Amino acid sequence: MEKSFENIILHPIGVVRNTIKQPFLIANENGIRMREDLNPTIEELRKTEETISNVVLNKNLIDHLEGIDEYSHIKIIYWAHGVPREARDLKKVHPMGNPENPLVGLFSTCSPARPNPILTTVVHLVGRDGTTLHVTGLDAIDGSPVLDIKPHFKESYSAGDVKVPDWMEKIQSKLGEKKTKD
Repeated sequence: MEKSFENIILHPIGVVRNTIKQPFLIANENGIRMREDLNPTIEELRKTEETISNVVLNKNLIDHLEGIDEYSHIKIIYWAHGVPREARDLKKVHPMGNPENPLVGLFSTCSPARPNPILTTVVHLVGRDGTTLHVTGLDAIDGSPVLDIKPHFKESYSAGDVKVPDWMEKIQSKLGEKKTKD
């Protein structure tokens, strides 16, 4: 690795404020697991779709937000500060912490236990008060440092025909089933 890239310093631009006090997936040196059984975890994830979270940005970033109100959805990029250091050395995990899913390399999952636990979530922008963004759909825990925000628009992220493993299709299907039952 290039010597100039050994250390990168990131400065949070804000913080997440919401009622989520514990992550949905618990990480430690042995792997990841769901905080609760599958169905209660999915139900808790579904609640984030309707729960307002506040993304409180640094006051000096007010000008950076000009025009953001014109988007319905934005990406929140944040640091998973609840992941302990020892969990960042995992090489393989069962996706969603479910042993029924195959043991796969970490980078083929959305696991929060990563060498650099940087996570992204597309959220619905409900409103804004100054440098506070009101959003729904954010699964970050309260106090998560926000690293960046970006507008989300489907055309710029289209990759044509996307192929995913069968286990990921099953996870997405299970999440979708719960959405349509409400």
